[in-house]
Order: sequence, then C-alpha cells, then structure tokens
Amino acid sequence: MNPTISIAVILTVLQVTHCQRIKELSACLLGQTLRVDCRYENKTSNFLTYDFSMLKENRRRVIQSNLNVPENSLKGRSNITLSKDMVCLQLFDFTTADEGVYICELKITGDYTGNQIRNITVVKDKLEKCAGISLLIQNTSWVLLLLLSLPLLQAVDFVSL
Repeated sequence: MNPTISIAVILTVLQVTHCQRIKELSACLLGQTLRVDCRYENKTSNFLTYDFSMLKENRRRVIQSNLNVPENSLKGRSNITLSKDMVCLQLFDFTTADEGVYICELKITGDYTGNQIRNITVVKDKLEKCAGISLLIQNTSWVLLLLLSLPLLQAVDFVSL
C-alpha cells in the first residue's frame, strides 16, 4: 500500500475517533427564565465554539455565540454557562414572543467532522419546570464546599450529626 494512502487512512480514523456529537438538547422553564441545555460528548480538551440561535417566522436570530454576532436585544437578556459536557443557555424574561425553534450548534477545534447541530421547538405553555437536581448538577461547587466543611463545623460543635 502506498505510504501516502496509509497516512491518509490513519488520519481519517483518528479524526472520526475524536468526533464530538450532541447527545441531547432539552428546554425547561425556571420561573420566567428559559433554560436550554445542549449536552455533548466531550472526547478532547480542544476549544469549543458554540452558537445558540432561534428560528421564528423563517428568520434566524443569534442569541449567544462565540462564532457569530448575537442580536443585542437577545444577548442582553441571556447568559451562557459552559461545563465539561454541556453548554447551557438561559434566556431571562421569557415570554410567548420568544417561542420558536431553538438551535444549538457546536464545533470543536480540530474536529473535521463538521458542526454538530440540534434543534428543539419551544412553546411556553408546554415547557416543563426545571428539575432542582439538574440545577445542583450544573453548579455543584457550593455542595462540595458544604461537604468539605462538615468536619470543621462538627469540630466547633456547630453541627451535630
């Protein structure tokens, strides 16, 4: 076999093994805040580019992105949280005017399989309330701090178990 072809085959196999894919896109409502969780397989520590947008009446509006320029009216009402395997969009003061198809688009630097795109239709009356446990999973630093401080609190007789 030609050495050039062998190298090309090996590179192709390596690129496929590093492929990132979106596992799940979900939406829920926390008070008046829409939360859209875009969970993906994280196989590398390469830089992640993300693009959250909304499609309504055949018009795509960028909400948050490190790839495209977001619309000012949506960017000011939104926030992005990045973790190891999830990008979370929060859209504050969510109303029926914000209903539409929400799109999560991810691209990992060095991943040559292309952008990963998923969408979900969001209708305010049909949204489930966000579960408390997923909030704990998303921001566990205070839980860890509490668990680590329990022995200290017990030592000063502040907490008895």
